[in-house]
Amino acid sequence: MNEHDAISALGALAQESRLQVYRRLMKAGPEGISAGDLAEQVGVSRSSLSFHVAQLERAGLVQARRQHRNIFYSVEIDAMRQLLAFLTQDCCNGNPDICGDLADTAAMRRIDPEYDQRTDKEPLA
Repeated sequence: MNEHDAISALGALAQESRLQVYRRLMKAGPEGISAGDLAEQVGVSRSSLSFHVAQLERAGLVQARRQHRNIFYSVEIDAMRQLLAFLTQDCCNGNPDICGDLADTAAMRRIDPEYDQRTDKEPLA
């Protein structure tokens, strides 16, 4: 993740309804939730939901998929991992133990630029 992507993601989340949508999708997990159910649970109209989800999609934080006549939304979990790693990559002025696992993940991304594409996510030997 670069600075531009981080700013885009943070900007998309910096709005009350979008943050609620994102948190609800995070709770739903990888299977996501239908647009109608999501709008009802967040308390916004479907047209408003569509607008907010579009902002989150442009930032790479959410994806949409069509299943028959329904649209389901789900989070791009790895995008959030990348954002958190970007934000914590220089954690605590040389004291990465303060940030715990976030610092470890950020360190792996610096050591192994292909870390995000790997499936095993084991540290390099």
